[in-house]
Amino acid sequence: MTNLATPRFLLNGDTAVSAVFGDRISEEVNRTIRAFQLLLTERKVPGIVETVPTYCSLMIHYDPDRISCDRLLGTLKELAASIDTTALPPSEVLEIPVLYGGEMGPDLAHVAENAGISEEERAAKFPSMEEAMPEIYKELDSLQHKLEQHYRDMQDMEFTVQEGKLWFLQTRNGKRTGTAMVKIAMDLLHEGLIDEKTAIERCEPNKLDELLHPVFNKRALAGAKEITRGLPASPGAACGQIVFHADDAEEWHAAGKKVVMVRIETSPEDLAGMAAAEGILTARGGMTSHAAVVARGMGKCCVSGAGGIIVDYKERTVKIEGLTLKEGDFISLNGTTGCVYAGEIPTEAAELSGDFAELMDLCAKYSRLQVRTNADTPQDALVAAKFGAVGIGLCRTEHMFFEPEKIVAMREMILSETAEGREKALEKILPYQKADFLGIFRAMDGKPVNVRLLDPPLHEFVPHDQAGQEEMAKAMGVTVEYIRQRVNSLVEANPMLGHRGCRLGNTYPEITAMQTRAILGAAVELKKEGLDPHPEIMVPLTGILYEFESQEKVIRDTAAKLFAEEGVSVDFKVGTMIEIPRAALTADRIATRAEYFSFGTNDLTQMTFGYSRDDIASFLPVYLEKKILKVDPFQVLDQKGVGQLIRMAVEKGRSVRPELKCGICGEHGGEPSSVKFCHRVGLDYVSCSPFRVPIARLAAAQAAVEEAK
Repeated sequence: MTNLATPRFLLNGDTAVSAVFGDRISEEVNRTIRAFQLLLTERKVPGIVETVPTYCSLMIHYDPDRISCDRLLGTLKELAASIDTTALPPSEVLEIPVLYGGEMGPDLAHVAENAGISEEERAAKFPSMEEAMPEIYKELDSLQHKLEQHYRDMQDMEFTVQEGKLWFLQTRNGKRTGTAMVKIAMDLLHEGLIDEKTAIERCEPNKLDELLHPVFNKRALAGAKEITRGLPASPGAACGQIVFHADDAEEWHAAGKKVVMVRIETSPEDLAGMAAAEGILTARGGMTSHAAVVARGMGKCCVSGAGGIIVDYKERTVKIEGLTLKEGDFISLNGTTGCVYAGEIPTEAAELSGDFAELMDLCAKYSRLQVRTNADTPQDALVAAKFGAVGIGLCRTEHMFFEPEKIVAMREMILSETAEGREKALEKILPYQKADFLGIFRAMDGKPVNVRLLDPPLHEFVPHDQAGQEEMAKAMGVTVEYIRQRVNSLVEANPMLGHRGCRLGNTYPEITAMQTRAILGAAVELKKEGLDPHPEIMVPLTGILYEFESQEKVIRDTAAKLFAEEGVSVDFKVGTMIEIPRAALTADRIATRAEYFSFGTNDLTQMTFGYSRDDIASFLPVYLEKKILKVDPFQVLDQKGVGQLIRMAVEKGRSVRPELKCGICGEHGGEPSSVKFCHRVGLDYVSCSPFRVPIARLAAAQAAVEEAK
């Protein structure tokens, strides 16, 4: 932004407005701000309580009971057009030199050069501490070196010089950014002050987020106004213009605009818009809601469950704590903290340094617990592989269906009343599914890929709007009324406990057969090309051994037929997702057939607590405030309850199948304390979103180091 003769007005809550004249300090901007402040004082605008100048803006506080925001803005814009700087008294300029010295000496010379000051004048008028007090500076340098050597960490030291004597006031381990954290640990390691294990312990896993995602410009953030707060569903920073619909997000993105998609809640149909957006803000949903899970997988910033926002799709507005923002207005999100800001806050891309790579090498050296990723696309798989994922722990097949040409075929399958109709639609879906798996297996060549069969309730896929129902009626050659009746027939009172997971596959085995052909067909094709695919087929929501046995039979019968047709076979495993308490309690029975367990901790937490993971935001803040809950159980694994079910299932399962592989694929797989718990109970791997893989790798290494003490 350049300096502005006419200000840009930004709302700061419901009692203040900022008149922004530029983004840098200059005498011109200062004079304009002074003139505008003087003009407001002279005109005595009713309702204005106070004006506070800053380096490039004027904050105007007002009483909303005396003057409305719209009326105030109209008056301000009118007065801004008549700003006159010619009658102002001259301003007083105070120059305060910045003194560096020592290793920072070059910076001081640079400052002087930019200020048009010669080195001779600088040395005479603005000496550094090293130049002005060489003996004291030498003493200070010696003490700071001694302290950092003693504590073996970067120190934040406070000192003063009084009457020619140096006084140290205090020292403590210094605060640091994620980038600085890694660099300091590696520097101390290289200097021989700490060993490799200590370097691993010195790094806080969650702070690695700062290295992996965009962050706000710190200077700009300091002047930003927080307008509400939600759940930190996916880390990073995002800034863009508000849009409310996926189609608009795609269109605006294609036009070169940065957008933030604001929704009451997202659905699979919003995927394309989410991919185009810089970030996502939702009024509903928890840490494992659709928006949260998808955003983390995409590496997108997301704030979910922001209960203080009211979204009006018809008017294309969002009301936030009394502030109304329209489509096209700028908004900024911090997915790491859950904070939401009005206006533009510039973001900066994070860069992965050589120190980061070295830290990850140390993690690989000391970890026992492996880290896989949750990935539904080849792109996600490649990102995760770059971060060191050793395979895919969860590939959600349902996320593959929501591209325009795929969703029509999927809906046709769901809305058909006969097995013949479903099989006809499934034949259309098969090549799409196979193509998806070809890309994923190719990206993960030589590494295991755990594919979950279709899991969500069918009603999530069908069109609930008039236009969508008309489209499906035309595609299927039936009436709109028929489509409407079929859609209504799929509605369930409690869909998360309804017709989903293995219940779908056992009701409609043709779905399982199609998905098996797609998964193993892709693996066979790649094997013929000389690649090394390692497919794992996971049956979701098993609660009874016989549920799993029924699905396993369909899978193995389909595989045998496919391999006979192709003349090539591929080794594969069939396992199950442990996400129902009963499955954990009867794990020894299920393990007689299942070759591996993957704990779906999102659903396992939901069913163990009896908390809806999509509605917990309505009471979670109160529970946290009253200390009923210490943490969000969907974010941090409940070790005393859910964790004990995991421990029990692992022990029971391995009692009948000692070689049973066990891992988790819920989002707890990327949370440090949860990862360490998984190490302690003997899991083989954790799986998490691509951008949380480094966090999980560091936590896994720390768990191994802590255990060895």
